[in-house]
Amino acid sequence: QLQLLESGGGLVQPGGPLRLSCAASGSTLLRDDGITWFRQAPGKEREAVACISGSGVVANYKASVMDRLTVFRDDAENAVYLRIDDLNVEDTAVYFCAARGRSFDDCSFGDVGMKQWGKGTLVAVSS
Repeated sequence: QLQLLESGGGLVQPGGPLRLSCAASGSTLLRDDGITWFRQAPGKEREAVACISGSGVVANYKASVMDRLTVFRDDAENAVYLRIDDLNVEDTAVYFCAARGRSFDDCSFGDVGMKQWGKGTLVAVSS
């Protein structure tokens, strides 16, 4: 059974970059599996910030952060990554990745019908 594990979070200073990892285990990320990155800030609802299709060709970003985020996948590593540049305090949140099947050539910001979720990794941006 597919399991997802996020890593790379921690306490970081504003302005720096950060790369989060979403590593799959238990089974291989299929070419049909799109991955969506969500985050939930303290006291706020969960929101999707980036997604990537199973093919890796299509990526979508939340408009307000799209100039600072890059999502990419490495199928050889069985993982998907989220790079965040120019971190600011508003990026403080728990970041989750989730897999959706039947997403070879598209990806979605919806959170219904995911085949698996990770448990999240905390990113705290503070000087």
